[in-house]
Amino acid sequence: MSPITSLLERKLATLSVPLAVDLPNGERVGATDPRVVLRLHELAPLTKLAAGQIGRVAEDHVEGRLELDGPMRDVMRIAAQMIGNDPTRGEPNGAPLRWWGDLTRQSRSRARHHKKADERQVQFHYDVSDDFYALWLDPRRVYSCAYFRDTDMTLSQAQEAKLDHVCRKLMLHEGERFLDIGAGWGALLLWAAENYGVVAHGITLSKNQHAHVNRLIDERGLRGRVTMELRDYRDLPVSEPFDKIASIGMFEHVGRALLPKYFRTIFALLKPGGLLMNHGITSGGTRNDQLGAGMGEFIERYIFPGGELLHVSNVLKVLSEAGLEPLDLENLRPHYGRTLWSWSDALEAKLDEARQTTRESVVRAYRLYLAGSAMCFEQGWISLYQMLASRPSGKVSDGVMPGAQSDYPFNRSYMYR
Repeated sequence: MSPITSLLERKLATLSVPLAVDLPNGERVGATDPRVVLRLHELAPLTKLAAGQIGRVAEDHVEGRLELDGPMRDVMRIAAQMIGNDPTRGEPNGAPLRWWGDLTRQSRSRARHHKKADERQVQFHYDVSDDFYALWLDPRRVYSCAYFRDTDMTLSQAQEAKLDHVCRKLMLHEGERFLDIGAGWGALLLWAAENYGVVAHGITLSKNQHAHVNRLIDERGLRGRVTMELRDYRDLPVSEPFDKIASIGMFEHVGRALLPKYFRTIFALLKPGGLLMNHGITSGGTRNDQLGAGMGEFIERYIFPGGELLHVSNVLKVLSEAGLEPLDLENLRPHYGRTLWSWSDALEAKLDEARQTTRESVVRAYRLYLAGSAMCFEQGWISLYQMLASRPSGKVSDGVMPGAQSDYPFNRSYMYR
């Protein structure tokens, strides 16, 4: 037995879930009665596995250098143990990752997020196949964290609860102009128009989503009340500001270097007194910049090219410096863990159908991405926040100077009535 194989044998013996590794020569390392089996077609993944380089092992699976057999929940229990140290605390050598003030990394972020690059990156992810996404999303195709208001809710019920939770927080009223930045497959746009009577406008960079939502608008007779454009948020005219704006699961694509411009643009697009709901993924620690702890390069290569996460404290700082006032912050991290496991379970139940809609490598990547992300949310390595903010109205009230006031209620009770 080679030194690497011996090291792997010792590591596998410490795992709470029995794992076996089948080597190309037919030798088996690890558990005799495994719940998960890795079958290596070549020896290259062996060293990565022994070193606990989970992202690299995931790449080997997508590229066909190894096969994976076993329940994804067990796979992720193994992955969490093999990663070991909390990856939100910084780089493996203990040095903190500091993006702010690091001009090289800031420049790289800026270069990755010009308009054409963002368009390519969004389409890489969202235009994989509508039929593929439809297999494991809810019927409304809500591709963001659900809100399990009641613990016994199904995914579909929790997604509708999330749509309504957003609308309530924004205090949507009939006739208001409502903008959804990165509107996805249109669930929030349609929900807001049909249940709250707003005039809703959505934008996306995904050609598939743009076509899908416009079909729904016509099918539901909402033409004139709901519009959907293929447009970058930076190209929206500020001459016709909106009463309310939502950005749900979009700002992860913005890039840290462009985040000040993103919030300044939203400020300009909001009427004085208007409200913003910014709902998105953040890093779990203040010293890390990872997209899925331990799998950052995997996520960048196969899932979300150009995605960048900041800690919520940094997001609030940039939001505030743009002139917006934070009003309410809600952490939905446990909700996203449950959402992702719902998606993962749905995909696992339809793997044969999934392989008919897209490439085998895509199916393999998404299996790992959904389950891996669920694990990361459960571990607290990444998080999800709803940030409600306002553009101060500038009204003079009770002798207070303009710019100090907001139309936001004095308590949160309106959100939960």
